[in-house]
Amino acid sequence: MIKNGKFFLPPSKDGSDFKELFKQLAAAGAGRPLGNDGFPAGPWTPDLLAEAISQIDSNRVGVDLRTVQLWFQENDKGISTANIRWLARVFGCDDPTATSEWQVELSAAQSRLAAKRRGSKKAENSVALGAPDLERTATADDEPDFPAELDTNGQRSRQRFSLARTSEALFSRGSPLDLPASVFAGATALGFLSYITGIHNATYVRADGVVKQVGFLWAPNWTFVFMVLLPLFFAFVIELLVFWKHEGRLKLVAHDGQVENDDAWERNVEGSSYTYWAVFFICVLFAGLFQWIGVCLIPLINGGGNYAIDWGKITLVRPEVISVPMSIVFTGLAYLYMCLCFYLFFAGLILLHTLVHDLWKIGEASKNWAGVDYPYEVNEVSLRVMRGIFRCTVLGFLIAICMKVQSSYLTSNGKNIVTWLVGDMLSAFQMHNNVSDGFRYRMPTHYSSLLVAISTCVVFLYGSIRLGVGRQRRFPLWRMSTVVALLFAGYLLIDAFAGFSILLGVGVLLSIYGLCDPRFGQWRASKLGNHQRVS
Repeated sequence: MIKNGKFFLPPSKDGSDFKELFKQLAAAGAGRPLGNDGFPAGPWTPDLLAEAISQIDSNRVGVDLRTVQLWFQENDKGISTANIRWLARVFGCDDPTATSEWQVELSAAQSRLAAKRRGSKKAENSVALGAPDLERTATADDEPDFPAELDTNGQRSRQRFSLARTSEALFSRGSPLDLPASVFAGATALGFLSYITGIHNATYVRADGVVKQVGFLWAPNWTFVFMVLLPLFFAFVIELLVFWKHEGRLKLVAHDGQVENDDAWERNVEGSSYTYWAVFFICVLFAGLFQWIGVCLIPLINGGGNYAIDWGKITLVRPEVISVPMSIVFTGLAYLYMCLCFYLFFAGLILLHTLVHDLWKIGEASKNWAGVDYPYEVNEVSLRVMRGIFRCTVLGFLIAICMKVQSSYLTSNGKNIVTWLVGDMLSAFQMHNNVSDGFRYRMPTHYSSLLVAISTCVVFLYGSIRLGVGRQRRFPLWRMSTVVALLFAGYLLIDAFAGFSILLGVGVLLSIYGLCDPRFGQWRASKLGNHQRVS
């Protein structure tokens, strides 16, 4: 069959894997121009095929000759998603319908090759684990089931629990809505329980006569954080991880198949296993259990403590609202939910750090790869990664700000958190400073919020150093850094002077704009620059 002056073969759909299918098409010369005699010009060679793919108009990167040579060789190497597109153009003879059909067929063939390779790896591992025992069965026929038993145990040992892989799976597997929806559902459940127990909207009269609102639903660090900010943070982390695993990484390591790509990423994740365990123990034992015992359980049992009254200790001053046993149960559930959520928050930061380090290593190695357009491919992926990290950084700082604002409000003279912030804003214009007024309590939330802010800032700085140095012209790194610095300053200066809420409000408004448009209005200029570079 002839299409556009080239020899065309329709997809066979015979269930062949990529290696088998490619071998047949290359030998037949599918997609090659016809000779002067009207017959195919002959089979494909690695040089001819690489040249044909590089001559496609829309393919500005081309393909590495070594990558094409791997397709011709007898090995387990597959083909990347990007190269499937170009190979389908060749075999489809530049016909849109035929190209689409070949893209489907090549994708299915690559999936079959990956499945076959996984099966062969499992068989090899089973043989390797059972080899010593097979020798024993050759001399002891009365123990025929011993190797199978050891093989089962070996399989179990290979499937041992890994906190790093499990944490990564929560972000990258299943629906992108699973984790954000679960966190939102937990916060919603706590909100309903606060209604049932009557602490959703509770006030008390402090010793100095100030009536303070300490209801659960009035605390932004328990409502806005877990119902809005954390779900958004998880959503952005998930989006970035899925992009990196299934698109960005494959684009940069086109010579590896999907299986090799997944294996390399899992090794990177597993390399931070100790970090995940350290964070897990800190969050569950110290931020969760010990903090709950010190801040809630002991004051509720002993009837006092140098901590500000909030929804968890309202029973100490208003026992008619909620009983002590009910307060212990509710605060226990809330702190358990909180420590698990914050473990996932820090796990997300670890994954972002791992992603940046992986991208940086690939970028450094790709400088020495022939046929790879380093400034284009790596920079394009770095752009998207830094935009995602910036969004996560902004959300991390907003979480820290909500935590510190609520903690500072409890020691202030404000009646509720809204009137306190508005009053602080007005006091700046009235030249009245009431920051120092109020009670002095222990505020452990100040420390935990500082950990959140510093950890978030470290990930952003690491990404900026590894991915942003030398490429500031390509994306507004200085704008991102300015917003992050403003948020950090606003966080540190909370309740430090009259009018701090003005600085905080400016930072929050800029951060919201950055969440919606992390390019900061640079997309038009970038689009114009790309157009000029292509033309």
